[in-house]
Amino acid sequence: MAFNHLPAAMHDALGALSVTPVTHSVPMAKNHRTARPAGDTGSRPSPHRILERLTSGESRAARITHMEHMPARTGRHAVWPDRIRSEVIAAIQEAGIDHPWAHQAEAAEHALDGESVVIATGTASGKSLAYLAPVLSTLLDGAEAANGRGATALYLSPTKALAADQRRAVRELAAPLGNRIRPAVYDGDTPVEEREWVRQYANYVLTNPDMLHRGILPAHPRWSSFLRSLRYVVIDECHTYRGVFGSHVAQVLRRLRRVCARYGSDPVFLLASATSADPARAAGRLTGLPVTEVSDDASPRGELVFALWEPPLTELHGERGAPVRRTATAETADLLTDLTRQGVRTVAFVRSRRGAELISVIAQERLAEYDRKLARRVAAYRGGYLPEERRALERALHSGELLGLAATTALELGVDVSGLDAVLIAGYPGTRASLWQQAGRAGRSGEGALAVLIARDDPLDTFLVHHPEAIFDQPVESTVLDPDNPYVLAPHLCAAASELPLTETDLALFGPAAPGLMPQLEGAGLLRRRAGGWYWTRRERAADLADIRGGGGSPVRIVEEGTGRLLGTVDEAASHTAVHQGAVHLHQGRTYLVRKLDLEDSVALVEEAVPPYSTVARDTTSIRVLETDTEIPWGAGRLCYGSVEVTNQVVSFLRRRLITGEVLGETKLDLPPRTLRTRAVWWTVTEDQLDAARITPEILGGALHAAEHASIGMLPLFATCDRWDIGGVSVPLHPDTLLPTVFVYDGHPGGAGFAERAFHTARAWLTATREAIASCECEAGCPSCIQSPKCGNGNDPLHKRGAVRLLTELLRQAPREPGPEAAPQAREAGRTGRTGQSGQSGQSQQDPGPEPTRAPQAPGPEADRAPQAPAPAPEMDQAPQDPDPGPDPDRAPQNPDPGPEANQALQGPAPEADRAPQDPEPGRAGGSGGRVPPGP
Repeated sequence: MAFNHLPAAMHDALGALSVTPVTHSVPMAKNHRTARPAGDTGSRPSPHRILERLTSGESRAARITHMEHMPARTGRHAVWPDRIRSEVIAAIQEAGIDHPWAHQAEAAEHALDGESVVIATGTASGKSLAYLAPVLSTLLDGAEAANGRGATALYLSPTKALAADQRRAVRELAAPLGNRIRPAVYDGDTPVEEREWVRQYANYVLTNPDMLHRGILPAHPRWSSFLRSLRYVVIDECHTYRGVFGSHVAQVLRRLRRVCARYGSDPVFLLASATSADPARAAGRLTGLPVTEVSDDASPRGELVFALWEPPLTELHGERGAPVRRTATAETADLLTDLTRQGVRTVAFVRSRRGAELISVIAQERLAEYDRKLARRVAAYRGGYLPEERRALERALHSGELLGLAATTALELGVDVSGLDAVLIAGYPGTRASLWQQAGRAGRSGEGALAVLIARDDPLDTFLVHHPEAIFDQPVESTVLDPDNPYVLAPHLCAAASELPLTETDLALFGPAAPGLMPQLEGAGLLRRRAGGWYWTRRERAADLADIRGGGGSPVRIVEEGTGRLLGTVDEAASHTAVHQGAVHLHQGRTYLVRKLDLEDSVALVEEAVPPYSTVARDTTSIRVLETDTEIPWGAGRLCYGSVEVTNQVVSFLRRRLITGEVLGETKLDLPPRTLRTRAVWWTVTEDQLDAARITPEILGGALHAAEHASIGMLPLFATCDRWDIGGVSVPLHPDTLLPTVFVYDGHPGGAGFAERAFHTARAWLTATREAIASCECEAGCPSCIQSPKCGNGNDPLHKRGAVRLLTELLRQAPREPGPEAAPQAREAGRTGRTGQSGQSGQSQQDPGPEPTRAPQAPGPEADRAPQAPAPAPEMDQAPQDPDPGPDPDRAPQNPDPGPEANQALQGPAPEADRAPQDPEPGRAGGSGGRVPPGP
């Protein structure tokens, strides 16, 4: 029997940012000088005072496990490079900025020198101005050309909301420059009649990688005048381009560089990133170019009070009698209500779309008891809304009309939400980088801010709120992406050939794995070789072979059955778990039941209802080893890394009573299986090791299962992944290893680097896993250590003590990590006020290890190892009506289970495709009811 866990949907997209720089500093710009201290907060309440009000009462105060105080920081000014035109400097001064921060001036110098540069500084440090100053100056030079467009710039953002916000900011800044600066958004929401104007006249085009991939590059002859004059490519929030999504974007950028060379341009890349480990290296892998790093943040920062908050235990009992904590959803809704009543402007970041909807509904209901007008100042913000709904919410938030907002990570990025006093984070967002990015959304303009991380009832959150050093004494993660993944590279080679015939010389641009793929693409009939190179010869669009956000197939439309009204969309990959027949779906505070899921027509028909239960999908998973790349002995056992094939099928769903989570019944489903070929790490144990650990056959399955749950939950602490990016299977006797085996695998075709990271940090990873289980105060296992609210086997069997003994024996003979180790980096000096401890910050003791890199491997001839050339989707036989199809990067996969909140929350969709899909289950970081993309 296998105990299995697979993520609900698999695409990447959101890392994020740190309050303090953790990378090596670089020389400052010339002529810097110290600015005045951060300004006075005026009448705004201090973050300490806000926290005191929140914790008034004995029960509330006990929920804070740790409080971190980060003092205010002064800024360092510089002067703009003299090559920036005086009109641009005057426009900046008119906006109220007399002098740039030192890092802004330094980045501008590199840009004007023609060097690609990445600006990796904290939230609200002025990264936008650092690249806008040289860009606007160059566009003014180009405006003097005969055609008025002698220079152009392209801006790429991971979300449409951020692009729209940046256009507003550019228009405001460039207003004194007249019509010489012509910014325009070009995305899926741009009306068809406006697109031709953008192509012909705009000199600053704001778009997203999806539109570049599907709309601009395939139609490059229509963009020839723009591309011929392209001087700068701005890549905002570039830390979000990681994993499989980042690997796709890396290949899209290589295609852009190739097409630009065809028109005689060689643009400079300007990247803005959250503070990350080695941003220059990550930016270089993304663009394929050498990139200079600017990471010494010279901007001022207000004080930040950061509290870790653990909801209390309730009198309820869950599966197998385990104690149940109050959900993070309910706790966050209470805190948002209290902060709104105090007039504190707050954003609550929530992991799932459903959670965002539910928190806003609860807060509105409770606020209405006091003041109905106040209730209208709280709302939800998530992907899946129609464009006009999103834009209205963005305007209301920017204007201050909204006082409280429950949002998914669409607002984690650089959308201007200045004026916030507090940020609530409902559950650890998956990476330290994302945690700091969310926390940094409050306290802009030098104001103080409060951030509160509300722990969910799962192993990682519980570990973090009781081990604050894992948050505050650790650097943020490295960005992981693999452009040489053959599942990623193959469709982009086809797309490149359709844009311009591919030559031998071109292949070097796409990486060392490209030459080995060309014979396979020829053999599959996708490319044809002629004297001039390789040509795309099919009728369908080659760009449609690659879904860069990993959704896999056309989005499923959610339609109200009685009226035909379109409510939103969900990725086809997540439809099996989120909008299966009988599923509960929530949209803008209204509850719907799914009456029918039509996969052929990509439609889920729903009707409004008020069921007294939530729904949770169940599935089965099997795994087989295709190839073992590396293995090392762990005593008599083995630690292995290689290729696997995972088969997953959603087979039923449970109806759970609201609040208590009591299972009311199970309904069978008839949905097709999915197959995923990916990369995995796995470990085996021998009979002697089991005897030494006192593991009998009766408890073996439960011990392996419990260790698997906890290890998946802890991996995001060591790999740059979100829990929904990974899955796992535990088997008492696996047919390929002939031993008890635990697998943890990447939830993306071809792998994403997370399992390899687990292999290289296995000793530290499994040590933390053992500690998380052993330190939990429960008797036999609970959601805080080994239970999973959506385990494919209903958390049966599990054996907590057996898992501890098994991991202890495994680790007793474990060698040191199998890869070179990176030196730990201390946090920025000056942090003070750790609750109950001295104000000194120690060095990190936990070695994060190197950034995982997999040697590129061109797929070989073996049928079970080599990915086949991607097959076109069925709809590709139809010629597109619009050459610029305008994909919607904000569409998202659905969330099969909003996490521990499932005991209270209704079933619903996941966060935006702007970011990674929602965690289907908190206890194991990757649920058994997940999507497996079909094999290539």
